[in-house]
Amino acid sequence: MTQRLAITPGEPAGIGPDLVLALASRPRSSQWVVVADLKMLAERARWLELDIELRPFDPEDDSVDAPGTLRVMAMPAARPVRTGILDPGNAAYVLATLEQAVDGCMAGVFDALVTGPVHKGVINESGVPFSGHTELLAERTNSSAVLMVLVADNLRVALVTTHVPLSAVPALITEARVERTLAMFRSGLSTHFGIDSPRILVAGLNPHAGEGGHLGREELEIIEPACAEARDRGWDVVGPLPADTLFTPSVLEGADGVLAMYHDQGLPVLKHVGFGNAVNVTFGLPIIRTSVDHGTALDLAGTGQADSGSLAAALAAAEAMVARRVARRNR
Repeated sequence: MTQRLAITPGEPAGIGPDLVLALASRPRSSQWVVVADLKMLAERARWLELDIELRPFDPEDDSVDAPGTLRVMAMPAARPVRTGILDPGNAAYVLATLEQAVDGCMAGVFDALVTGPVHKGVINESGVPFSGHTELLAERTNSSAVLMVLVADNLRVALVTTHVPLSAVPALITEARVERTLAMFRSGLSTHFGIDSPRILVAGLNPHAGEGGHLGREELEIIEPACAEARDRGWDVVGPLPADTLFTPSVLEGADGVLAMYHDQGLPVLKHVGFGNAVNVTFGLPIIRTSVDHGTALDLAGTGQADSGSLAAALAAAEAMVARRVARRNR
């Protein structure tokens, strides 16, 4: 049966539409359906001098399109899109494309969701509180807890806290939260990546993992007890480890995942290793969702110079996850 992936290009003034149109020129093994403004896509294709046939989405037709063809679930933008120029008037449109795609996944119309980059600032400027895709998807799917995971080749990094100010992080690091995140990470590595008994390395919060309590006590009082509880369950969990040496090759050898305490503890290393080819995956949702690892790059929109590697990797990852899910159901 043909896989069907929903794609949301994200911020229409950014590079998301460029990336989708560029990849539409290539062969594919699944059906791609772009949830976006049809006029905007056509204008951007002309701007980029890409000969792409935009076809209306027909849920009864599950055929895989040839290169140069793209199916579109058309949703009109509220205001004309100006390449490279943000417009708060289109923030509601961006959110509506996401909601339509998520609802389609929940209804079984789509097998997975692949998202392009959104601009958090302009959405908040429009008057809608928005902290990121992950949080919106959790709310839309009524998911009580979700986990952001970034993947670059064999390096998989999960985050205990995501889009919060650094000053707010320590109060959010609780034993229950670390335990819950470890459980979700372990389950997702098994479900989405086929790793039955993953080895997970856990970073400390403080420099040198607190250095025995001299540089902070979160490791002694919160993170180590959470890791010990996981080990008591028979899980292969190592930590808390100093974050400045955790990502060295010798320490990472044999590990299936790394649990970082906050956004900029784990992601700079991963993006250094795989920027442009890394994938954002959300664990804990009832749907499969992958995304690019970069932002809207307004300065590159419409230039033809944007690198589509991360979106290509996100599409491939989604296809692999759908295949694993189908294989599990058929056992």
